Amino acid sequence: MAKAILLDIDGTLTNDQKIITPRTRDALLAAQSDGAVLVLASGRPSMGLTGFADVLHMKEHNGVFVCFNGAKSVNYQTNEVYFQQTLTVEQGKRVLEHMHKFNVCPIYDRGAYMYLENAFFTIERYGAPWTIAEYEAHNNNYLLCEVANNAEFMDWELNKILVAGQPEYLQEVWQQMAAPFEGELSSMFTAPFYYEFTPLGVDKTRALRETFATLGIDRSEVIAFGDAQNDQSMIEWAGTGVAMGNAVDEVKAVADYVTLSNNEDGIAAALEHFGM
Repeated sequence: MAKAILLDIDGTLTNDQKIITPRTRDALLAAQSDGAVLVLASGRPSMGLTGFADVLHMKEHNGVFVCFNGAKSVNYQTNEVYFQQTLTVEQGKRVLEHMHKFNVCPIYDRGAYMYLENAFFTIERYGAPWTIAEYEAHNNNYLLCEVANNAEFMDWELNKILVAGQPEYLQEVWQQMAAPFEGELSSMFTAPFYYEFTPLGVDKTRALRETFATLGIDRSEVIAFGDAQNDQSMIEWAGTGVAMGNAVDEVKAVADYVTLSNNEDGIAAALEHFGM
């Protein structure tokens, strides 16, 4: 019996409609009743995880959030911060100023608010215009605040800066976006339309090492589920790494087991396979 179950959200815990299906929910509720700690690991902020956590009753079972792709981890019940690493104010301002050279939309947060310069920034998705701010604010329970100039307005340390753009355009310019910060900050694609900047060396695995050391859980006692490139390190790190059936090939290649897809209750199927 694993002592902890580590879960990516999009494409893993939720189906393509962003819903935790009843079978997956019931399997995870049962695992918690048997003593397992659930850990949600995502690029989302903590506010973007609470809705999923409440479906799974994580507050009653000392569930944990690993947010911003590993820049912060926190106990949902007690709000104890296990790990946090931030961009300095100066680094954040430089990134935000550099982004003015590109046709992109940087987004950053503080408390209940997300900030950006253009609340109406849109990209083409599924053949129709798609408003980034509406999507992010809705999914992460943010209040939306539009500012005149990001670099001048922002004056606090950030866990990350999310940069949205048309996927084809981001592929053309991401190296130019990242070049001034090479060796100083980490940066990566987290979706075809998202490129983000985080403190150097931040990934889900570093936060997980710190978090599980505090919890007294060894990596051999952890089962991890994921589907995307930014899940690969945690799949490799966990005692048992499970790739979803819809996972990218790189994740499947390092996983100990490949389960069904996120639309087929792959988490529940794998827990049954491992006798949980």
